[in-house]
Amino acid sequence: METIFNYFENIPSTHRSIILVGGLTFFWLLESGLPLFKFKYNKWQHALPNLFFTLTTVIINFALAFLLVGTADWVQANNFGVINWLLPEMQPLWLYVLLGVLLLDFFGAYLAHFVEHKVKPLWMVHLVHHTDHKVDTTTANRHHPIESLIRFAFTLFGVFVVGTPIAIVMLYQAMSLVFTQFTHANLKMSKGLDKALSYVIISPDMHKIHHHYRLPYTDSNYGNIFSIWDRLFGTYMYLDREKIVYGVDVFPDETKNGHIGELLKQPFQKYEKPTLTTNVED
Repeated sequence: METIFNYFENIPSTHRSIILVGGLTFFWLLESGLPLFKFKYNKWQHALPNLFFTLTTVIINFALAFLLVGTADWVQANNFGVINWLLPEMQPLWLYVLLGVLLLDFFGAYLAHFVEHKVKPLWMVHLVHHTDHKVDTTTANRHHPIESLIRFAFTLFGVFVVGTPIAIVMLYQAMSLVFTQFTHANLKMSKGLDKALSYVIISPDMHKIHHHYRLPYTDSNYGNIFSIWDRLFGTYMYLDREKIVYGVDVFPDETKNGHIGELLKQPFQKYEKPTLTTNVED
């Protein structure tokens, strides 16, 4: 664990880029060979807007990285934050790291995601992620630039409250990236294995339920790495994979939802969020 901690404390930017590109390539190839849904689409054409938003997310995170580094250094120097109060000597190190990643996953992923679904202006921004009609691994980082700023703010808040040093921050971000690529990948695995994984981590089927086009499933399964938060706060739902339909019912135009220009404007368009349907078998 000490070796891992030291590595992520000084991880080069090139290695972080390799994790992004390598993970995307790996799951791209894997889902092409073992697809859950046999989409009839031009995979590269579909990927274009998603890769554009991946690039904008990378640029924003890179530009604001100094805030993460500064906050992480401050909490470590001042022994501030939950994990530093619970484990002031960083011992045992494995528990210190696990607790840090677990809590960052709550603030940076679950809480941010939950709030985006409950606050209408934020939901309008987050809609860009949900209006993909053919969810695959490239959908993972399909986030409007405004959402990238929102997610960054929640992560920064998490670093401050949790008290994570930069090593844990970098480890969390690497894990978060790989997990989101994994859970969005159009990958078919046995239902038994997927269900077993979902008791500990977010499995592909578990997250794809979140991408179902209608409520209440859209407002469920918010997690990114660990499934404990959805189960703890009662936001876990199950829907058989064969019943999943991607997209959002209020933005049904798949052609528009595949154009970068339309997606950039999407958060500023008006519509009424649909009421909760009581037919959970739909």
